Amino acid sequence: MTRFGVMKHLKILEEAGLVTSEKVGRSKHHYLNPVPIQLVYDRWVSRYAQPFTNKLTELKFQMENTMSNTIKHKYQIFIKAPAEKIWDALTNGEITPSYYFGAAVESDWQAGSPYSYEGSRGTFIDGKVLEIDPPHKLVQTFTAHWSDEAKAIGESKVTWLIEQEEDACKLILIHEDLKNDPFVDGFYEGWTRIISSLKTLLETGETLTH
Repeated sequence: MTRFGVMKHLKILEEAGLVTSEKVGRSKHHYLNPVPIQLVYDRWVSRYAQPFTNKLTELKFQMENTMSNTIKHKYQIFIKAPAEKIWDALTNGEITPSYYFGAAVESDWQAGSPYSYEGSRGTFIDGKVLEIDPPHKLVQTFTAHWSDEAKAIGESKVTWLIEQEEDACKLILIHEDLKNDPFVDGFYEGWTRIISSLKTLLETGETLTH
């Protein structure tokens, strides 16, 4: 395929929301965005299609896997809700259990302060608030505790960006400095379920079954 052909197809995928891009110097990095696919799965696809969705996330990991010691995930979704409402859903411990695998977030939300997601089995995730600009930007360190394999990944960084666009907001999630390990593939499904559940909750008031 020619370079022009590749660019044309990538543009179509970007417009469909299936690919996101980011300019890094003179290069342009592209990321598969699994969230729209997860939304279709949650609403229309039966559980018998699970092996196929697993293969899609495996494909994403293989395409973005490089010789680097760390990798980066990027997700994007539009939510028909004001930025303040989305921000409250991200930082309110009474709301997060409805979409974040039952875990309640705890923090005073000041730069430098700790935060944690607490579930029925104790601490699910914890870290530190690196940067906070309500209701537009939240940057945190991220350490998983739900299994020994997750703990072995170590500390990474998560950035939430909320951009108002007329009557909706574009929510961008960037998870970077991730250890280049096959176990990280599972983070794709986790984040896509969290983000799609958040969208459903804010737009319909309903919760999705994880």
